Amino acid sequence: MRRARDGYNYQPVPRVATEDALEYENERMAEELSGKISSLKDISIELGNEVRYQEKLLRGLDDDVDRSSGFLGKTMGRVLRLGKGNHNYYIFYLFLFAIFVFFLLYIVLKFR
Repeated sequence: MRRARDGYNYQPVPRVATEDALEYENERMAEELSGKISSLKDISIELGNEVRYQEKLLRGLDDDVDRSSGFLGKTMGRVLRLGKGNHNYYIFYLFLFAIFVFFLLYIVLKFR
Protein backbone atom coordinates (compact mmCIF):
# COMPACT_ATOMS: atom_id res chain seq x y z
CA MET A 1 0.00 0.00 0.00
CA ARG A 2 2.97 2.22 -0.41
CA ARG A 3 1.60 3.68 -3.60
CA ALA A 4 -1.58 4.84 -1.95
CA ARG A 5 0.41 6.73 0.67
CA ASP A 6 2.53 8.42 -1.88
CA GLY A 7 -0.50 9.95 -3.63
CA TYR A 8 -0.55 7.44 -6.47
CA ASN A 9 -4.00 7.21 -8.08
CA TYR A 10 -4.83 4.29 -10.31
CA GLN A 11 -5.96 5.27 -13.78
CA PRO A 12 -6.85 2.54 -16.26
CA VAL A 13 -5.53 2.63 -19.76
CA PRO A 14 -8.13 4.50 -21.82
CA ARG A 15 -9.88 2.44 -24.46
CA VAL A 16 -10.49 4.18 -27.70
CA ALA A 17 -13.97 3.37 -28.98
CA THR A 18 -14.03 3.87 -32.66
CA GLU A 19 -17.14 4.70 -34.57
CA ASP A 20 -16.84 1.48 -36.55
CA ALA A 21 -16.89 -0.65 -33.41
CA LEU A 22 -19.92 1.21 -32.09
CA GLU A 23 -21.68 0.90 -35.44
CA TYR A 24 -20.95 -2.83 -35.59
CA GLU A 25 -22.29 -3.30 -32.05
CA ASN A 26 -25.46 -1.34 -32.88
CA GLU A 27 -26.06 -3.41 -36.03
CA ARG A 28 -25.57 -6.67 -34.12
CA MET A 29 -28.03 -5.60 -31.44
CA ALA A 30 -30.53 -4.43 -34.09
CA GLU A 31 -30.33 -7.86 -35.78
CA GLU A 32 -30.93 -9.61 -32.44
CA LEU A 33 -33.89 -7.35 -31.77
CA SER A 34 -35.26 -8.00 -35.25
CA GLY A 35 -35.05 -11.76 -34.66
CA LYS A 36 -36.85 -11.45 -31.36
CA ILE A 37 -39.57 -9.29 -32.93
CA SER A 38 -40.13 -11.81 -35.73
CA SER A 39 -40.37 -14.59 -33.15
CA LEU A 40 -42.96 -12.62 -31.20
CA LYS A 41 -44.89 -11.99 -34.42
CA ASP A 42 -44.95 -15.71 -35.22
CA ILE A 43 -46.07 -16.55 -31.70
CA SER A 44 -48.87 -13.96 -31.79
CA ILE A 45 -50.10 -15.29 -35.16
CA GLU A 46 -50.16 -18.85 -33.81
CA LEU A 47 -51.94 -17.61 -30.69
CA GLY A 48 -54.61 -15.95 -32.82
CA ASN A 49 -55.11 -19.15 -34.82
CA GLU A 50 -55.47 -21.15 -31.61
CA VAL A 51 -57.98 -18.67 -30.19
CA ARG A 52 -60.10 -18.90 -33.36
CA TYR A 53 -59.99 -22.70 -33.24
CA GLN A 54 -60.96 -22.80 -29.54
CA GLU A 55 -63.80 -20.33 -30.19
CA LYS A 56 -65.11 -22.58 -32.96
CA LEU A 57 -65.00 -25.59 -30.62
CA LEU A 58 -66.80 -23.68 -27.87
CA ARG A 59 -69.55 -22.55 -30.25
CA GLY A 60 -70.04 -26.17 -31.34
CA LEU A 61 -70.13 -27.32 -27.73
CA ASP A 62 -72.69 -24.64 -26.88
CA ASP A 63 -74.90 -25.79 -29.75
CA ASP A 64 -74.62 -29.41 -28.60
CA VAL A 65 -75.55 -28.48 -25.03
CA ASP A 66 -78.57 -26.53 -26.26
CA ARG A 67 -79.75 -29.51 -28.30
CA SER A 68 -79.14 -31.90 -25.40
CA SER A 69 -81.04 -29.73 -22.95
CA GLY A 70 -84.02 -29.65 -25.34
CA PHE A 71 -83.90 -33.42 -25.73
CA LEU A 72 -83.55 -33.91 -21.98
CA GLY A 73 -86.50 -31.59 -21.33
CA LYS A 74 -88.71 -33.60 -23.69
CA THR A 75 -87.60 -36.86 -22.10
CA MET A 76 -88.29 -35.57 -18.59
CA GLY A 77 -91.75 -34.48 -19.72
CA ARG A 78 -92.44 -37.99 -21.00
CA VAL A 79 -91.18 -39.56 -17.77
CA LEU A 80 -93.38 -37.26 -15.69
CA ARG A 81 -96.39 -38.08 -17.86
CA LEU A 82 -95.61 -41.76 -17.46
CA GLY A 83 -95.32 -41.37 -13.69
CA LYS A 84 -98.68 -39.63 -13.46
CA GLY A 85 -100.42 -42.50 -15.25
CA ASN A 86 -102.42 -45.22 -13.57
CA HIS A 87 -99.75 -47.86 -14.13
CA ASN A 88 -97.98 -48.20 -10.79
CA TYR A 89 -96.09 -51.37 -11.75
CA TYR A 90 -93.31 -49.54 -13.63
CA ILE A 91 -91.27 -49.03 -10.48
CA PHE A 92 -91.67 -52.70 -9.61
CA TYR A 93 -90.51 -53.71 -13.13
CA LEU A 94 -87.57 -51.32 -12.88
CA PHE A 95 -86.60 -52.82 -9.52
CA LEU A 96 -86.75 -56.36 -10.94
CA PHE A 97 -84.66 -55.30 -13.93
CA ALA A 98 -82.02 -53.76 -11.64
CA ILE A 99 -81.86 -56.94 -9.55
CA PHE A 100 -81.49 -59.03 -12.72
CA VAL A 101 -78.63 -56.85 -14.01
CA PHE A 102 -76.78 -56.94 -10.67
CA PHE A 103 -77.24 -60.72 -10.47
CA LEU A 104 -75.95 -61.13 -14.03
CA LEU A 105 -72.90 -58.95 -13.25
CA TYR A 106 -72.27 -60.95 -10.08
CA ILE A 107 -72.24 -64.21 -12.03
CA VAL A 108 -70.00 -62.87 -14.77
CA LEU A 109 -67.48 -61.37 -12.35
CA LYS A 110 -67.47 -64.33 -9.94
CA PHE A 111 -66.87 -67.04 -12.53
CA ARG A 112 -64.49 -65.11 -14.69
